[in-house]
Amino acid sequence: QVQLVESGGGLVQTGGSLRLSCAASGRVFSINTMGWYRQAPGKQRELVATITSGGSTNYGDSVKGRFTVSRDNAKNTVYLQMNSLKPEDTAVYYCYASNFRGYWGQGTQVTVSS
Repeated sequence: QVQLVESGGGLVQTGGSLRLSCAASGRVFSINTMGWYRQAPGKQRELVATITSGGSTNYGDSVKGRFTVSRDNAKNTVYLQMNSLKPEDTAVYYCYASNFRGYWGQGTQVTVSS
């Protein structure tokens, strides 16, 4: 089993920045991909960004050029630096990790005020 604990969400104004962190514990030796998804009220959960253990990244179209995903393999932690935030970025952000199956964190709220 893998446990994921997110931190760093909150309220920010349009154009501001936030940094999310997610620490993994448990059977971390087998984790390959880590990353972030988000879900806004009334919408489906969508990809924000993922990163593999080798450093390959993948971003959702709506965040390209504004968000950066990074990872510290020694700390089993994934980060999401969010810049130039927009009201449409408001959502619950979920940390994700996978080895033989996927795991989800409990989610952290990000609210961008206009």
